[in-house]
Amino acid sequence: MTTPDTDVLITRAQAWLAEDPDEHTRDEMTRVVAAVQAGDADARDDLADRFRGTLEFGTAGLRGALGAGPNRMNRVVVIRAAAGLASYLLQEGTDPGTPVVIGYDARHNSDVFARDTAEVMAGAGLKPLLLPRPLPTPLLAFAIRELGCAAGVMVTASHNPPQDNGYKVYLGDGSQIVPPADSGIAERIAAVGNLASVRRVPLDTTGGRVLDEGIVDAYLDTVAAIAGDGPRDLAIVYTPLHGVGGGALPAVLETAGFSAPTIVAEQEQPDPDFPTVAFPNPEEPGAIDRAVALAQRTGADLVVANDPDADRCALAVPDAGADGGWRMLRGDEVGALLADHLLKAGRAGVYATSIVSSSLLGTMARAAGQRYAETLTGFKWIGRLPDLVFGYEEALGYCVDPTHVADKDGVSAALMLCEIAAEAKAAGRSLTDLLDDIAVAHGLHATDQLSVRVTDLSLIAAAMERLRTQPPAVLGGSEVTAADDLTRGSADLPPTDGLRYRTADGSRVVVRPSGTEPKLKCYLEVVVPVVDGVDGAREVATAKLAALRADIAAAAGI
Repeated sequence: MTTPDTDVLITRAQAWLAEDPDEHTRDEMTRVVAAVQAGDADARDDLADRFRGTLEFGTAGLRGALGAGPNRMNRVVVIRAAAGLASYLLQEGTDPGTPVVIGYDARHNSDVFARDTAEVMAGAGLKPLLLPRPLPTPLLAFAIRELGCAAGVMVTASHNPPQDNGYKVYLGDGSQIVPPADSGIAERIAAVGNLASVRRVPLDTTGGRVLDEGIVDAYLDTVAAIAGDGPRDLAIVYTPLHGVGGGALPAVLETAGFSAPTIVAEQEQPDPDFPTVAFPNPEEPGAIDRAVALAQRTGADLVVANDPDADRCALAVPDAGADGGWRMLRGDEVGALLADHLLKAGRAGVYATSIVSSSLLGTMARAAGQRYAETLTGFKWIGRLPDLVFGYEEALGYCVDPTHVADKDGVSAALMLCEIAAEAKAAGRSLTDLLDDIAVAHGLHATDQLSVRVTDLSLIAAAMERLRTQPPAVLGGSEVTAADDLTRGSADLPPTDGLRYRTADGSRVVVRPSGTEPKLKCYLEVVVPVVDGVDGAREVATAKLAALRADIAAAAGI
């Protein structure tokens, strides 16, 4: 016999079934309900989780596992989100008939969610413009400005596991939403009634359409144009990691005068199951192993990788001191290379990064007489800074052309990095040589990260509470001289869930929950003057980072 709680769950599930327009999720929910009614305890727990609230709409939009129920990514949740967004835009003064551009990647159901969004926008009287096929996220950000749109929606879960999908929202400035827009949209989503009340009509009803390849060509030509004249002799191995970058980056490289990259064949075509990687994020161990192996076999100069929606970019370089003779550059190292290139080219404006990225960018910008800004984590903050000329964050996100794409762009960043590498090669030098030059000039800024993935989110909350109630007095053998609880905000930063520690020897630790994954992240940095050579400074930095890592892990209980 079922309990009253189970009866309530089944009633809610049946109500969900009555409005779900998708046969696949209807079948899924029907099977779960039948198993619950048969007394399956695991199925009951599963059903309870599916109805444990609704996927929360925030500054990252929506992101979660695909499946039936309000706590999953599905057509019901997406249609409600689209209706809420349309209502918010109209409420904020957007005129009927104003265009909204919608893009999507190659994940499961991305095209379906994009088409639903277009039909909801048309039903609300707005003009939906649907990108022609699965394309990179930065192309969506480009299209918003290029086409004069009131907003943009990108259906993507970026580098999340294959079972996930997401819904990223941009406003008319081409940047991702920030408060108070996120809460305003969430309120309008909550106000959406029965799904039958949401008007959906063919996307051409209000003048909308599926865009042709012209918008793709405009983006690719704009990206290719950022490369200046210079050497082009560079042997590149590239992997899009089963994502949508495989068409964009090779085309841009060719237009800019580079030879075609050698592509990792088994990762070249979009595949939503990401069969060759345990986790489709170039930061994850093993993700670019096939590309590195191919580079070793072919004698390549450089490995370039994009994440599945091509808004991030990773590099691996030959390094005799690395295991296997190659190593992947850290995001902060890549950021320093790009900044150095732009500063030497005389690009004037604001150079910006996030609070968890290296402090090196600020040192470099000030030395060149340029302005520097520090923001909360995420390009939703970096991309909207006035006078931005370059922005990056350590998680492999780089913005090198903010006039056209006010977001991280793994395609334009990759092109500029190839340009830098080719110039170095022509001078008989390498990217690691350039990094050594930067260290000599500004001190060795060495970074590392302690990242703990959990299945129980309460473990993250417990670790943050432990650090707040029992803050460490010493980190890495040096006295903690400043401890900032970032939830309090400041004159420069809005409140965020994070903690920042500075020590007497100039080291820094930032601890925060990930905004997109079930992870607790600890960002570590030490600064070591280069006195007896870069190698000696690197040995000192490695020891200091290890000590920081051990101490913050102990303090957080992770």
